Amino acid sequence: MADEEFDVYIEDTDGNVVLDDAVKTGSNGFIDLWLPRDKTYKVKIENGGKTVESEISTFEKDGTCITTMQLM
Repeated sequence: MADEEFDVYIEDTDGNVVLDDAVKTGSNGFIDLWLPRDKTYKVKIENGGKTVESEISTFEKDGTCITTMQLM
């Protein structure tokens, strides 16, 4: 889904909203985000009436490329 706009909502475990905005994917179909290290986040992404929600974290051993979130 290259060059498409998605509504992205991210909050940390303390309930602080990190991002609540429309984000456009790059030509490779990925959304490029920077999140502070050593935290866990709730992520919700919406596009075309479809939604995906997931929890991701940014600790040292965590992956930096999340490819498992699929809109349903």
